[in-house]
Amino acid sequence: MTLFAPAPRRRPRSRTVGWVFVAGAVVLGLVASVLPSPYVIEMPGPVFNTIGTQRQGTGKDAKDVELIQVDGHRTYPTSGALDMLTVSVQGTATERPSWTSVVRALFTKSQAVVPASAIYPPGTSTDQVNKQDAADMTNSQQSAVAAALVHQGYRIPTELEVGSVQDGSAAEGVVRTGDVVTAFDGTSLRTNADATTLRELVAKHGTSSPATVTVERDGATRELSLTPRSEQGTALIGVGVVEHYDFPFNVDIQLQDVGGPSAGMMFALGIIDEITPGELNGGKHVAGTGTITADGAVGPIGGIRQKLYGAEAAGATVFLAPKTNCDEVVGHVPAGLDVYAVSTLDQAVTDLQTIAAGRSTSGLERCTT
Repeated sequence: MTLFAPAPRRRPRSRTVGWVFVAGAVVLGLVASVLPSPYVIEMPGPVFNTIGTQRQGTGKDAKDVELIQVDGHRTYPTSGALDMLTVSVQGTATERPSWTSVVRALFTKSQAVVPASAIYPPGTSTDQVNKQDAADMTNSQQSAVAAALVHQGYRIPTELEVGSVQDGSAAEGVVRTGDVVTAFDGTSLRTNADATTLRELVAKHGTSSPATVTVERDGATRELSLTPRSEQGTALIGVGVVEHYDFPFNVDIQLQDVGGPSAGMMFALGIIDEITPGELNGGKHVAGTGTITADGAVGPIGGIRQKLYGAEAAGATVFLAPKTNCDEVVGHVPAGLDVYAVSTLDQAVTDLQTIAAGRSTSGLERCTT
């Protein structure tokens, strides 16, 4: 008897194709989980009460330190909160979040995906960006003190002081840290607003000829000659300037490991609350953000959506937003958060006084479409 082996059964084609797609999806998923993207992710960061404390130090040396410390002027009790907000960034100049993290962030309302170059411009390191953020925070704190005291009627003399000189720049070996810049090519410079003017003057001068930087050093006026150099197509001299003020009493802001200029308005409000009777916020939990100049102008900041959600998570019910950020605020306000638009420190103080007194807020400015 002849025996015939049964013919092999063929696997259905549809099932084979299905497994190919599954395998491909698994491979793509594994690749996406490790492959870096050209983006960074912004998310809500730590929140600090400017009229409260921050835990500083480690181990046995750890202690709660008041963020605003005043010496030489009477201070008054405060309550509630005047929160400053921060944004945490996932990713550095050399390390990027994975595509999986990016996709997840796109569907998370409190997070934002931004090009890495927006945070870390080409040619800059993470350390350079962190140092600039630290310098911006120092400048912001000094401007906040000045704005608060000007609001209280003090006259504050100012100087534009060189805080840093970049290695290898046109200013290296010519300009010194501590020099007080008084003019560039004959144009007088005295305030923090003039720092922008200085950059504009340098850019306008260009790189083809020497420029004259007038400084005060060791009690004498000096005219220094240097030729700006081109960096990424812009003429620069390579100095970082800070506004130096002559304050009538001492105000120290003790905040560690936070950079950037966006806490200026909230620090100014905190200082005013500390040195005036009563509670500026009426004991309420208030949060806000915005840069500040010595004359009290409130400017725009980055990451306001993340700060709105950070304020909500911290328990704030009132939020002060720069008017110039209103286009990013509309449509992104968390439930339970009452947002007011401000453009000056005077307006922010008036708004808080109105809220604290329980008066109608219908006349206060809001962010609208």
